Order: sequence, then structure tokens, then C-alpha cells
Amino acid sequence: MSTIGTVLTVILIVLAVVLATIILMQSKRSAGLGAVSGNSNTDSFWSKNKGNSMEGQMEKYTKILGAAFMIIAFIVNLVG
Repeated sequence: MSTIGTVLTVILIVLAVVLATIILMQSKRSAGLGAVSGNSNTDSFWSKNKGNSMEGQMEKYTKILGAAFMIIAFIVNLVG
């Protein structure tokens, strides 16, 4: 494996550990039976300001790191 492949593999491993940590730190989401009937209150203060909270930030970082993980894994596959 070339040097670039080794560097990308190390970055991929670090990214995997960070991504797993962030996923495990998030709280569980279960709507329960209320989601079946469609009784979801989407106009609450919490839903409007969720992006400013720690939970919203972790959700955003999870999406970004997940996309970066997939892209780097694809590149490692092409290089190696």
C-alpha cells in the first residue's frame, strides 16, 4: 500500500472512533405509538431551536463525519 493509502487508512480509523463516540453520546429517539397516529407537535420552541442545542450540534457532526467516512473509505478502496 502506498504512503497516501496508509495515511488515509489512519485518518479513516480515527474518524471511525470519533464517529462511534459521537453516535454513542446522542440520546435515544423513540416516538413511541404517538408517531403512528401522527400526533407530533412540530411547532414547539424545542423543535424550532433544536439546531442551537448540543443535541442538534451532535446530529450535524454525525452527518458530516458520516459523509467524510464514506468518501475516505471510497478513496482508500480506489488507492489500495
